[in-house]
Amino acid sequence: MVRDGYFYALGLIVVAVLLWQLTGSKGIGVIPLILAVFFLWFFRDPARRIPTGPGEIVSPGDGKVTEAEWIETPDGSRLRISIFLNVFDVHVNRSPIEGTVTSVNHKHGLFLNAMRADSNVLNEQNVVVIEHGDCSVQVKQIAGLLARRIVCTVKPGDRLQRGQRFGLIKFGSRVDVLMPADANLRVRRGDRVRGGSSILAVVPQNSACDDGSSAAVAEA
Repeated sequence: MVRDGYFYALGLIVVAVLLWQLTGSKGIGVIPLILAVFFLWFFRDPARRIPTGPGEIVSPGDGKVTEAEWIETPDGSRLRISIFLNVFDVHVNRSPIEGTVTSVNHKHGLFLNAMRADSNVLNEQNVVVIEHGDCSVQVKQIAGLLARRIVCTVKPGDRLQRGQRFGLIKFGSRVDVLMPADANLRVRRGDRVRGGSSILAVVPQNSACDDGSSAAVAEA
């Protein structure tokens, strides 16, 4: 459970008790109690089995793959995978690879529907770059129509393990992952993925992103 869930739920329980005491009706407190249960469920943070095979890049979040394509950037060709998180998905974000955080940049913006193709440019967002040797993977946390707060708990210089938690986006949102163009895609548009456990792509052995991990599975 993410700590925020307890804060939201406790506040709503207090509201329910106050309404009951002020009105003398237990029924009027049902709505805040239902919302309290929803927030406890929404901020769930289940353990995940983290793949540790060589060169595997895992999903940074739960949701539906809306884009999986190669694009041109100022730094050359990159593979971009976009994942839409609806309000019913787990919203904890996890690192796609093992590596060091080299930059964290927050950009103010709009709160358009995260399903829109231009939301990755126009919306409020936070960009985290993780490097492993010469390999660079970028994770973009993008706010959506309902999401009004992006949480990122890492800073440049921090070391992350594959599948390690680094933040969350509150309510419906989107995450984009930019990775090396030579990565072998393992998902397609419309697939459902799980943060930390679903493999999005695998980079060839001996490439920059291949960390030489064994095929064991970790729980986190």
